[in-house]
Amino acid sequence: MKLASAFLVALFACFAWTQSVNSQSSAKPEDLAQTSAQAWLALTDAGKYAESWQEGSSFFKAAVTKTKWVDALTTVRTPLGKVLSRKLKSATYVKDPPGNPPGEYVQIQYDTSFENRKDCVETIAPMLDKDVKWRVAGYFIK
Repeated sequence: MKLASAFLVALFACFAWTQSVNSQSSAKPEDLAQTSAQAWLALTDAGKYAESWQEGSSFFKAAVTKTKWVDALTTVRTPLGKVLSRKLKSATYVKDPPGNPPGEYVQIQYDTSFENRKDCVETIAPMLDKDVKWRVAGYFIK
C-alpha cells in the first residue's frame, strides 16, 4: 500500500511538472517577454538602476557599463518623477532584427504617464538570452 501511494505521489508530481513545462513552452513569446519587461520596469520605477542593469541581457551588459547605465537612468528618469500609469500599446515578436545580434526579440511599447511628463512612450526590447530567459536588451523613452 505504501509503495502504491508513493508511486501515485511520484506520478502526480511528474504530471504537475510536465504541465508546468508545457504551459511555459506553449506561452507566446510576447507574453513571456512582457512578464520579464514588467519585472524589469518595476526595478527602474523603484530607482533600482544598478539592479535593472544586473537583470539585463548579456548583450545589454556588454553594450553599457553598470556605472554608465545608472548615470543615464538617473539623468533621464529622475526628472520625470514617479510613474502614474503605464498602458500596453504593442508587443511585436521579431527574429534576427537588422542591426542587432541574431536572436529572438519582442519590441514592447507602453503609453506611460509620469508625474512631470504625461505623454511618454516607453519602448523596451527583451530578448531570449543565453540562459533561455527573456531579458531586457534595450530601453528608450520618447
